[in-house]
Amino acid sequence: MVDRDSLQGLLAEHAELESQLGDPEVHADADRARKLGRRYAELTPIVKTIHQLDAARGDLEAARELAREDPSFAGEIDRLSERIPELESRLAEQLLPRDPYDSSDVVMEIKSGAGGEESALFAADLLQMYLRYVEQMGWKAVVLDATESDLGGYKDVTVSIKANGDGPDGVWARLKYEGGVHRVQRVPTTESQGRIHTSAAGVLIYPEPEEIEVEVDPNDVRIDVFRASGPGGQSVNTTDSAVRITHLPTGVVVSCQNEKSQIQNKARAMQVLQARLQAMAEEEAAAKASDTRRSQVRTVDRSERVRTYNFPENRISDHRVNYKAYNLDQVLAGDLSGVINALREADRTEKLAEQASPTADG
Repeated sequence: MVDRDSLQGLLAEHAELESQLGDPEVHADADRARKLGRRYAELTPIVKTIHQLDAARGDLEAARELAREDPSFAGEIDRLSERIPELESRLAEQLLPRDPYDSSDVVMEIKSGAGGEESALFAADLLQMYLRYVEQMGWKAVVLDATESDLGGYKDVTVSIKANGDGPDGVWARLKYEGGVHRVQRVPTTESQGRIHTSAAGVLIYPEPEEIEVEVDPNDVRIDVFRASGPGGQSVNTTDSAVRITHLPTGVVVSCQNEKSQIQNKARAMQVLQARLQAMAEEEAAAKASDTRRSQVRTVDRSERVRTYNFPENRISDHRVNYKAYNLDQVLAGDLSGVINALREADRTEKLAEQASPTADG
């Protein structure tokens, strides 16, 4: 259990945040107010549990004293003796190290892979699945760039997903597990013999932190402008407003064509490039630091097959946590809660095990 001094520090921080958020001058700076609000929302359930635990411990001590003269208080002692370990367990879970980007918005890229047109059509299905989930969560999604295939699928598509509000959990907290290879098994529309084919699409997802630490040298990028295109590649305007930025040292390419002007598209594309380069740098550092340890729920290895969508059996399987359900139709309609909750629970269980065995990596 965390020492009392640390808990007192969290209580003091929460009280200070509450005071700051009550100051009208703080809200004159929207970014600062949002940052403070997120931290306050993160600490509030922890503070509530600390107060409940303190109250239960005080009540137990009082009940024991009263029971010395009145045996009827024995039942209250039993109740509180069960309640306190429950609160201690909840607090331990709430105090688990948080992913620093859990409150962040994200950028998601979906790319067709092996399977040609069928893979591109599956990429379109994945996009619609995520857009429906975004709608159910009350978030906002904007397609930044897309390259369509001949049959209306997507060779690649980039989406910005943002949460509404300043809660402790943002988009990244729930969608960070989606990165990897998604495999589909079904009869393609292009298949005349009714045979089941297997194809795949890749999902790349990274947080869009508010503060970007990576600086991009202007000499390291090539910027191309072109006309924004609509379905089938048709031009939707007569000016070169779309922007493509190529980061020469890494080969990362980012395009944006959905803002209103070339300047806005360039700024947005640069923001996405910085976020992606930062994510790459952090993942490389994390990989080097954990060569001898492999997490059960991976969010970094995008070459890993993470999930299978089997249409004939209406089955979805996540291979990282052995999750299996026969509601693929509902999942494609946006009901991702089951598989995402399974991944979050596996992640939480692993962290609790690590906390209980601090020398496991040694």
